[in-house]
Amino acid sequence: MTERALWSYKDIATHIRVQPDTVRTYRKHGLLPPPDVVEGGRPFWYVETIHVWVAGRPGYRRGANRGGRG
Repeated sequence: MTERALWSYKDIATHIRVQPDTVRTYRKHGLLPPPDVVEGGRPFWYVETIHVWVAGRPGYRRGANRGGRG
C-alpha cells in the first residue's frame, strides 16, 4: 500500500506562494478545507485535497500555482 503525502501549513504556503500565517488565517476563516489528519493537535492535508482546493480558488489560473511543491 502506498502512503499518501500529507502537507502542513508550511507546505501549503510554499505551494501557493504565501506565508504560513496566511494559510492559518484561511483556515480560521473557513477558507481552507478541513484537515484530513490531525496528529498531536497539528492539522495536515493530503496533497490531493490541496490541489482540488487550489483549483477551485477564485482567481486561480491553470499553471499559475504549479511552481510550488508537488
